[in-house]
Amino acid sequence: MKTPIFTGACVAIVTPYTENGINFDKLGELIERQIAGGTDAICICGTTGEASTQTIEEHKAAIEYCVKKVDHRVKVIAGTGSNCTQTALDLSLYAESCGADGLLIVTPYYNKATQTGLIKHYTYIADRVHTPIIMYNVPSRTGTKFTAETYYELSKHPMINGIKEASGDFSLAIHTLQLCGDNINIWSGNDDQVVPLMSLGAKGVISVASNVKPELMAEMSHLCLEGKFAEAAQLQVSTIGLMDALFVEVNPIPVKVALNMLGLEVGPLRMPLCDMSDAHKEVLSKALMSVGLEVKNPTAGA
Repeated sequence: MKTPIFTGACVAIVTPYTENGINFDKLGELIERQIAGGTDAICICGTTGEASTQTIEEHKAAIEYCVKKVDHRVKVIAGTGSNCTQTALDLSLYAESCGADGLLIVTPYYNKATQTGLIKHYTYIADRVHTPIIMYNVPSRTGTKFTAETYYELSKHPMINGIKEASGDFSLAIHTLQLCGDNINIWSGNDDQVVPLMSLGAKGVISVASNVKPELMAEMSHLCLEGKFAEAAQLQVSTIGLMDALFVEVNPIPVKVALNMLGLEVGPLRMPLCDMSDAHKEVLSKALMSVGLEVKNPTAGA
């Protein structure tokens, strides 16, 4: 049995920017807000953190800052994936040297890979690190999707700890668990599927919604961990409007706008991401208020 890197809710934290670069003071405030809100882990430099538009130097600096700021109070998962295997390894080794608790490694994108290529990619990295790896399956973004059989082969490696499963394919999750058993951990990569996936045995969620309301995703995931699926399902259903609104445009556009609406001043998005439409801002503002959040600036952008 592989002990999961974390159980419960992990925030896929945004990266706050100024026009000159990463706003580390604001990042520190966001980290403290997450820990105070009950978040179990922080994922730095993921999709939601706009890692794909960061320089290598910024990427490394964000990981190092996050690890130091968290200071072992919760787990830190560093996004270190790339469509270049060597770059992914280099980032992973740097995150490991900083003291990250886990590595989130997305499947190669654009150039993609066969299933054999995926096995080679992850094995190459796993053979050279000593920090547990979470494989990230998000075919809607990468054009690459794992099979259960590939998961099974990779689950044999001691450094492969689990999967962030964001394909929305419950059949894949079921077949993976049937093949791998306790030799792999699964976390939901979709906020609107936390309860159903945890009912199958997932250990929690790596969440976008935690950015705006960490208490919500912490409570939902912990109810599932306690076997209180009916209560967790009520939370899932009653807050689906928020989950939908946070993906009304491509992530992380809505979540960054939402944080600015809440007065948290996380700054702009980086191109090619851009501010969201006024019509979608209205949808987002209403969704934030529907879960009890105070919208201080309903017309804020990013």
